[in-house]
Amino acid sequence: MTEQPQQPATRYPSLGPRVRYGVAIAIAVVASGVCAWAQFSPSLDHQVRFLVQGPTAAGTAIVLVLWLVLTASWPWVRRFMVLGCIAAVVLALLGAVRIDETSGNVVPVRFAWRWSPKRDRELAAAFADLVDGTADLAATSPENYPQFLGPDRQATVAGPALDGDWAAHPPRELWRRRIGAAWSSFAVVGNYAVTQEQRGDKELVVCYELATGKPVWYHADTGRFEETLAGVGPRATPTVADGRVYAVGALGILNCLDGATGKPLWSRDILTDNSAENLHWGKSCSPLVVDDLAIVSAGGPDGRSLVAYNRLTGELVWHAGDDPSSYSSPHLATLAGVRQVVIVNQQSVVGHAVDDGRVLWRFEWPGMEPKCSQPLLIDEDMILVSAGYGLGGALLRVQPAQEGEEGEEAEPSDTELSVKQMWAPRNVLSLKSKFANMVLFDGFVYALDDGVLSCVEPALGRRRWKGGRYGHGQLLLVDNRLLVMGEKGDLAIVDPNPRAFKELGRIQVLPGKTWNNPAISGRYLLVRNHEEAACYELPLAARPWAAPAGE
Repeated sequence: MTEQPQQPATRYPSLGPRVRYGVAIAIAVVASGVCAWAQFSPSLDHQVRFLVQGPTAAGTAIVLVLWLVLTASWPWVRRFMVLGCIAAVVLALLGAVRIDETSGNVVPVRFAWRWSPKRDRELAAAFADLVDGTADLAATSPENYPQFLGPDRQATVAGPALDGDWAAHPPRELWRRRIGAAWSSFAVVGNYAVTQEQRGDKELVVCYELATGKPVWYHADTGRFEETLAGVGPRATPTVADGRVYAVGALGILNCLDGATGKPLWSRDILTDNSAENLHWGKSCSPLVVDDLAIVSAGGPDGRSLVAYNRLTGELVWHAGDDPSSYSSPHLATLAGVRQVVIVNQQSVVGHAVDDGRVLWRFEWPGMEPKCSQPLLIDEDMILVSAGYGLGGALLRVQPAQEGEEGEEAEPSDTELSVKQMWAPRNVLSLKSKFANMVLFDGFVYALDDGVLSCVEPALGRRRWKGGRYGHGQLLLVDNRLLVMGEKGDLAIVDPNPRAFKELGRIQVLPGKTWNNPAISGRYLLVRNHEEAACYELPLAARPWAAPAGE
């Protein structure tokens, strides 16, 4: 009998190459389709796009590796060894590398070894350069910039008139220095500028000389706020009033300091006082000082959303509202003839009486997304609010509660004033000012709409133009010029003209990510981020100087 030849047995069966690679290609095509949809969908902002694309890409890579390894014609021992080596490399990288910085779109932009110290901790031992001097913060001047976003919290100052030809007359750098981490801005009074910083485990309020950048005094509280995406340190900006400095740290400590020396006069923990929890990104409320009150957004329950302390003694004067706070600051405005404090909360916008905090009107603004941008006063009865994360903007009209629209009867109200939404992004436009603040000039609103500068006609909610990608930076209107602080540390001067976008000049003023608002006093512009601060002398239209020799 002839012995039939035997076919060699397949010890480690696997799928055919066509099926194996065909499935892998199909997975990649589906993932690419999801990423393309996110990229070109008009309803998604940049952050949401990344939050879709990032996990999709990472998940697809994991699935493809698992599929290709587990379906390979290898012994099972080898397959598991390959997967184990890949997992070990990934875990080693995750254990050795940390995300040190993310952009406003939550994209990682800087990495560091986990054992390397944070940059603010390198300054923790440098308290010796913060001398115990004295300052005059009681001086009054039309050039003072004494609080968050300037005298009226509108990111607008009346002057001086700036020269826009930065090619011929660029701004001059007067000084530059390292600074502790924070997203605070400067409050400027006379020849002094006050800001907040994090140095190691200390939250600081620091006073510097405006002309030289030399420190004059500092106050320190023990505490440290740190979050991977949002960064380190305080978020709010000090307020200077009648020679005193009022500041809220990221952990909710409200300090009243002697402006001459920085010595504490009184202090309150606004979270403990009002049974409130800290926000995910830290407290960022800049105190509003009005009359004899220091008003802050605490976000507590049972009538402790907005609270007012006696600005001289620190005693609680009134508390009102039940809304959890967001990342905006109290705003003094006169609407419908009534002087009031407007605050943007987590899911509402509310007007409170100055004298006792009672709720004058309330607008429901649903959505759990962070709301950071300040309300913008449009005229005597209208304000514009805006938020990022795909939420957009809304124009609100405030009027006496008994008044209805023409030909209509007013609906019953238990508040003194009523509020009506004039337009919303779903039917007119989407104005997504994420954590930049809007400005008003000659009846038109200028805002960083998801990082792109836009001009909007507020009455109609109509966009006039959109141009100039500055990222999630900040705006400051000086006379008839718009200063745009870009997210990457570049400073631009723009002609605020509703007919077309026109950038007049741009220079690099800071290294790295910059979310902080600029501040101005006369021709001196202060800029800072979480690592450096600098002062620039701006060229004026009436007195420009010649460019340096050789340029």
